[in-house]
Amino acid sequence: MKTSITKFVLFGATGDLSQRMIWPSLYHLCRERLVPPTLTFVGSARNPMPNEEFRKIVEGALRKYVPAEYLKDDAISDLLTRITYVPFEAADGSAKGTEALQKALAGNNRILYFMATSPKFYGPTCLSLSAANLACEHCRVVLEKPIGQDYASSVEINEAVGQVFHEDRIFRIDHYLGKEAVQNLLALRFANSLFEPLWNASSIDNVQITVAETVGLEGRTGYYDESGALRDMVQNHMLQLVALVAMEPPHLFEPNEVRNEKTKVIRSLRPITAANVAASSVRGQYSAGSAGGVAAPGYNEEKGAKGGSDTETFVAIRAEIDNWRWAGVPFYLRTGKRMQSRRTDIAIQFKTVPHNIFAADEPNLQANRLVIKLQPEESVTLEILSKQPGLEGVRLREVPLELSLPKDESGGRTRIAYERLLLDALKGNTTLFVRRDEVEAAWSWIDGIQSSWRSTRQMVKPYPAGTWGPTAAIALTERHGHSWYE
Repeated sequence: MKTSITKFVLFGATGDLSQRMIWPSLYHLCRERLVPPTLTFVGSARNPMPNEEFRKIVEGALRKYVPAEYLKDDAISDLLTRITYVPFEAADGSAKGTEALQKALAGNNRILYFMATSPKFYGPTCLSLSAANLACEHCRVVLEKPIGQDYASSVEINEAVGQVFHEDRIFRIDHYLGKEAVQNLLALRFANSLFEPLWNASSIDNVQITVAETVGLEGRTGYYDESGALRDMVQNHMLQLVALVAMEPPHLFEPNEVRNEKTKVIRSLRPITAANVAASSVRGQYSAGSAGGVAAPGYNEEKGAKGGSDTETFVAIRAEIDNWRWAGVPFYLRTGKRMQSRRTDIAIQFKTVPHNIFAADEPNLQANRLVIKLQPEESVTLEILSKQPGLEGVRLREVPLELSLPKDESGGRTRIAYERLLLDALKGNTTLFVRRDEVEAAWSWIDGIQSSWRSTRQMVKPYPAGTWGPTAAIALTERHGHSWYE
């Protein structure tokens, strides 16, 4: 039985992530009484400020990011009265400067720490907590992505955090895993006899995963120049989706069983080397164009940009998984900024029927496709063929079969993905969190691509803002007889 948490500490409590996602998620959990009323919260950032000033910041975030129909004055008041503020700045990993935090946490030994800070502070913060005797055996820590910038830095962070917290008390969060549609994918695969017998190279032609954003840098020039689309999106979100699509059925829906199977998938990804990187990947960078009907500058013309940067804002990859289930099935991954529309989806393209008996009326049959949409709306749809009404011949049309589950007890509200993950972390359930070996296996594969780009001097290909990326991305699929799902 996992020990219940009595105190939630949020580092980086005034930052963008905390205001947009964490405080609204905690508000909903408290409003719906999904967490005990005895659970209290400590917000922490570098600058000192009175409790009331900090509570006004939290209230402002709630009123900005929570839809008006879910804002209740009594629920806001309840959350705010449970919040205190403590300044904290990780320095050298010692107990220096932790006095205020020690006082705020006195008498608590069941604490959940959430690191909504730069990953470079994860190790020093955990070491400071240990030095101040605040990392007790029942305490847990949540780490935001990315865990490092490459394999070596990831190992360094994991080693530092691992000195303080045992692996089963470390919750590496990827909010995509908290989305209902992603969890529904697991239910469709492993709770129904319909899909699993077809979920292999015999029946599936290709898998496509698209994560498209219409926004540009949004003031994150410094961060993005150090990361780029490959590290920012592919290493975490996209490889997690690949792992969930491709994993073998676990023995039980139990944390280590699920994560074992996900890790096997990532380790089975065929390395992309200097010999095949040009044929297997495309780097792109948006130039001036139009986004949402409004003129948009190119990447190097964005506010704060240095100019002349070769950072990729678009990546397309043809990945292959070397195991019996997926041998020969390409996984096409595509992500970019300043794209034509905002969407995240997984398209499972099945093979066409082996023989078309309707060839006289329909010479080219469309293959079935399962589409899992993650944003802006969440849905699961199976596209099948059905006869059109009529007396002459057999004319077929594509019909979407909606497989999404009805809305839950949230009253029709699409939940913030963090709600599920925060609730699981409070309960000690690590199933939907990423284990250390998963993270490091993903970085190992990504580092191979990054080093191959450098050694072959693969430059970014420009694409106008508001399009679907460089034309080379189209060739990536079409040279194998495939097309991107639009």
